[in-house]
This record gives sequence, C-alpha cells and structure tokens, in this order.
Amino acid sequence: MKFIPAYKKLSEKEFEKKINQLEKIITCCTLCPRHCKVNRLKGEKGFCRADHNLYISSYGAHFGEEDILVGTYGSGTIFMTWCNLRCIFCQNYDISLNGVGEKVTVEQCADIMLYLQKRLCHNINLVTPTHYTFHLVRAIKIASEKGLELPIVWNCGGYENVEVIKILDGIVDIYMPDIKYSNSETAKVLSSAPDYFERCKEAVREMFAQVGNIQIENGIAKRGLLVRHLVLPENLAGSKEIFAFLKNEISPDVAINIMSQFRPYGNLPEKMNRPITHIEYYEAIEMAKQQGLKNLI
Repeated sequence: MKFIPAYKKLSEKEFEKKINQLEKIITCCTLCPRHCKVNRLKGEKGFCRADHNLYISSYGAHFGEEDILVGTYGSGTIFMTWCNLRCIFCQNYDISLNGVGEKVTVEQCADIMLYLQKRLCHNINLVTPTHYTFHLVRAIKIASEKGLELPIVWNCGGYENVEVIKILDGIVDIYMPDIKYSNSETAKVLSSAPDYFERCKEAVREMFAQVGNIQIENGIAKRGLLVRHLVLPENLAGSKEIFAFLKNEISPDVAINIMSQFRPYGNLPEKMNRPITHIEYYEAIEMAKQQGLKNLI
C-alpha cells in the first residue's frame, strides 16, 4: 500500500483553520513557551529574533542525518535561520545566533520542497522550524496542492508550546525533537530556558499521541517519533531522568538517537569547556539500556 502523508488527508477547510489559528498566534506570539507576545506580522521581534519574514539558511539532500531518514537519496533538509533556544554551545551559531540566511516567500519555500522531492529525497526535513510554524504550514499546503507527497519531519529543539503541537496534528508525519536537558539549572545557563524539561515533556507526550512509535518501510521512516539526546560533559544534561521519562511516559520502544558530537563552542562554564569522553558516552548508552529503552539508534 502506498504511503500517504498526513497532510494529504486534511480537507481544505481543516488546513485553513490551522493556518488561521497560527496567524492569530503570531500576532501576539506564543509559538514557543517563551510567550514573547510580540506582533510578528508587524515586524516585531522576540527572543528568537524572527519577524514576519521567513529566512532559510540552506537546503538540499542531506546525508548526515539518521540512516532511517537518509536512505539512498538523502533527507530533504531545509535549515531555518534563527532559533527559539539560542543555545550558547550551538555548532550552527552562524545560523541560530547570527541570523545567516536568505529571505524567501512562502511560495518559494513550497517550491524548495517540490525541488527536494524531484531530487528523490525521502522526506522534507524542517530543521529548527518552531518560530516559523505559521509560514511552514502555509508552505506545506501550497506544496501539497502542487503535488508534494513526502513525509514531513519536524526537526525541533524540544522547547515547544504544546498547544501549537496540537495544531500540527494531521500535518507532521515524523516528529524529531531534541530532549536536551532534565536539569533546570543547565537549561537556564545554556539556553535561558529553566522550564525546558517540563515544556519538552508536554510536547513530546502530545507528539507521541499523534504519531506513535517510528514506522519504517523498506528501511525508511514514514511516521512516528524519533528523539535525539546530546550527551554533555559531567552528565550535566541529566540523561538518566530523560531516559526514565521516555521509558515510563512514552514507550520503551521509542526510537532514540543518543549523540556524542558535543563540542565546546561559545562562552561555556569551565566544567563544560571540553568534548565528552568515550566513557561518558558509553555510560549514557548503558543508562538508557538500564532504564529499559530498546530502540537505540
């Protein structure tokens, strides 16, 4: 049976209702838990620094993502400019912190999606999409009307407004959130988000309720939840608590990529100003296994 993306099943009326809801939200912006309440449509900027325009830093077939996204022809990634977390250790700081990118229209964004489909990419992978949710849902609708048939990957930082995630029900096929920290002090110092874990848990619960565990056809993910967790030095992320949450409140079978590529960028606390060790990484792997997680990538 041919895979049908979630958004292809939405009626015109349902799609427009979601777009209208998102438009209302950005007039007093609460797209993320920061609730800056600026009027983005009038060009006002909040914490993320995005205004009424959509900025994209790059796009193309990407082969550095998880194998189940990359397949043979790559993941069709679109990297957004700016970010609602602005982590001080971000390796993509030129994009997330400095705003490197080009202004595009929603129609141009839809054409990029169609170009990536023409390139035979296996999905449309929207990287750091949260602050552009309104623009991207409009672009998905336009692209769908022009023939887009690829799964949508919502590749986000995990600091999400659960009410916005509810609006995305029926549009997103694969949610790929980071769960960065369970430790509130670490979240405060590194991302100015002491409530990160609470907001992230709310969002991930909703994501899982919508799409369930990852579904794979011929080696390629089509639908479901895929979590990323970056191991930090000295276990500052609080990895054990994150793994316990996933096992106890999501699913022991949830797909999780435990990542080792932390590098010391930015003005970091002294005990974080180094890469992680092999021992720290494998200790995190063992923690996940001990908590009962079965689907480690």
